Amino acid sequence: MAYILNPAVSFLELKGVSRLPAVLIVFCVTSVSVVLFGMFLLVSVGGEFSSIQLNLPEYVEHLYNLIPHAVKSYLGIETPDKFTGVINTLIQQARVAAPDLVKPLLMFFQKLFSSSMAFVLALLGYTIIPVYLFYLLADLPALKLFVTSFIPARFSNSFHKKLDEIDAVLSGFIRGQLLVCAILAVLYSIGLYLIGIDLAVAIGMLAGATFIIPYLGTAVGILLSMLMALLKFHDFLHPFLCLGWFVIVQTVEGIIITPKIVGETVGLHPLVALVALLLGGQLFGIMGMLLAIPLTAVIQVFLRSLAIYYRDSEFYKGDSA
Repeated sequence: MAYILNPAVSFLELKGVSRLPAVLIVFCVTSVSVVLFGMFLLVSVGGEFSSIQLNLPEYVEHLYNLIPHAVKSYLGIETPDKFTGVINTLIQQARVAAPDLVKPLLMFFQKLFSSSMAFVLALLGYTIIPVYLFYLLADLPALKLFVTSFIPARFSNSFHKKLDEIDAVLSGFIRGQLLVCAILAVLYSIGLYLIGIDLAVAIGMLAGATFIIPYLGTAVGILLSMLMALLKFHDFLHPFLCLGWFVIVQTVEGIIITPKIVGETVGLHPLVALVALLLGGQLFGIMGMLLAIPLTAVIQVFLRSLAIYYRDSEFYKGDSA
């Protein structure tokens, strides 16, 4: 967060505001923005969930009509009443199984609350995050000077040059990708709302947020929106409208949005990006997928330097003799 917000603080410094007041301004504006966005999300998604509850019987009926007759016979749900009974049984079984599923969570909280000191420390660990953020923003220039003071003078120019390249790659991806996610969330939500999909804002926001892992948000959005369209409209037109809207938005994202916002700073081939995502997910799970692209882009910075060093070497330039 400090890395993401630092450019705004630096911008205010260029306008003549000293570092500490600039940090306070950015900190307050960010906090208010997050609270307002959270309130908007709660209100809009809450209203959509209320609509879902009202339309739930209709969704169950549509889902029943979509099931082929052979499947109905095999499952023993030849009538809507039997299907409703099966649904109610599944819900009841889920309620019975819920305590077993949440048992590890309950044990965690039991362990947490068993010691008042452990509880206080855990609580402080989370509530102190804004304090960390504030001091990191305030002391980032000093921290950078402290780190660079350990670099020998003969390597100083190379170090700063490489640091600038890494900063360009990371800032281009992190800040750019977050802005792309926000734009996509808005576009997805607007399109799904106009198509008439229930939970349009929730699905659009979820698809936009999960796009922080490239390609994942698109897949999530397409699956959820087509499912909701199928349940609500009981046809194939609206699911294909959802699919078409996601294709259009993704085309615009690939041709216009990402090149304009993220730019070519990351410069990863799509195939390399996919392999990085798969390896990151396989080795380190969700966190690996989140870090795969920026980490690969940083590695690429050093590989470019290695390639330049190799092409300038005597081994590469030497004659055939």
